This record gives sequence, structure tokens and C-alpha cells, in this order.
Amino acid sequence: MNSATPVVPQVPLLDDDTIAFGEEDNANKQFVHPYIVFFHLIFRGSAIVVYILCGWFSDSFIASFVLVVLLLSADFWTVKNISGRLLVGLRWWNYVDDEGKSHWVFESKQNRVNRNESRLFWLGLLLCPLIWSGFFIICLFGLKFKWMLLVLIALTLTGANLYGYVKCKFGAKESLKSATTDFVKKQFLQNATSFMFTQPTPANTANTGVV
Repeated sequence: MNSATPVVPQVPLLDDDTIAFGEEDNANKQFVHPYIVFFHLIFRGSAIVVYILCGWFSDSFIASFVLVVLLLSADFWTVKNISGRLLVGLRWWNYVDDEGKSHWVFESKQNRVNRNESRLFWLGLLLCPLIWSGFFIICLFGLKFKWMLLVLIALTLTGANLYGYVKCKFGAKESLKSATTDFVKKQFLQNATSFMFTQPTPANTANTGVV
């Protein structure tokens, strides 16, 4: 029995989405989507600030835990469904076919990406998991296991978006490790070839008088 190739459904980002994916108008401006950039950074930044300062303003672990998780959840939804698409032209999502199998889709259409927005997107995407990793180490050595659970949730949510967008950036069929290895090999071969076959040019000497 021949198995039919599953058809990837075209699911719009939002119900009122009338702009095709990758066709957003990114003119030559400093920021094309300033509000999207703001919300891309504010939720994850607020989660970190609340985590650091919650002990100063409240003695309730549950209240702090719920507030940080709500901020992380808002950040996860915003980054996955809105800012990734509008700021860098990337999108990852999941669908289930008729046989009940789950499929992950990683899309990339970066023909109209604003450089400033792209830098801030990747800065926030990379920096926050590193900060939460530092918190995890502090909790581990400080034996703060209840806070470690919260940090693990933060690492899971921020790390999921990081992994998804890295897959979109480097291609769904190419792993980050192989992409990095190929890049290093290419640079090494180019440098070796340039070193071996480039003849040194004699320095131009000027006639100068000796005093």
C-alpha cells in the first residue's frame, strides 16, 4: 500500500492575517515594527527582572512563580507567533496529519528583513537563555530546588524558541552542528589555499636620502 505524501496545511498566523508570510513591507527605516520589537523584549526582560527582584517585594513564592510563568508564557507566544515572522521572516509550527502523526515545519523567507530589528531579535533570543542558564547554576550550587523548577521552565520556553528559529535559519534538513562544521571547513580551505598559492608581492621601496 503506497503511503501518500502528507500535505502541509497553510495555517495563517492570525485569524485576520491578510499579508502573505514573508511579504511584509520592510522599508529602509530604522525600525519598521517598533511595537513588535518592544513586546519581543519586554516580556522576557520583565520575567528576568521579576525573578531577580521578587524576593525584595514579596515573600510569597507562589505569587512570584505564577507571575514569572505568565510573563514567560506571553513571551513564548509573542516570539513564536508574531515577532519571529515580522522581524526576521522566520516561522516554525506543528501540525498533525490524517494518520495522527505530528510534523514540525520550519519556514524561512528573509527577503525583506530590517537589519536593526533582526539584530535585536537575535540578541534577545540568544541572551535570555544564557541568563537563565546562569540562574540555573546559581540555584544548583545554592541548593534552591524550588527556584530551580522555575528556571527550568524558563529554559524550556526560551530554549524552544531558540531551537526553532535556529532550525529555520540554517534549514530544516541541516543541523546546526553540520552547518557550523561546513562553515569552518570552508573557511579553513579558503585560508589554506590563499596561503599556499598566493605569491608574496615585493614591497615598494622609495629612494630616500640618508642624513
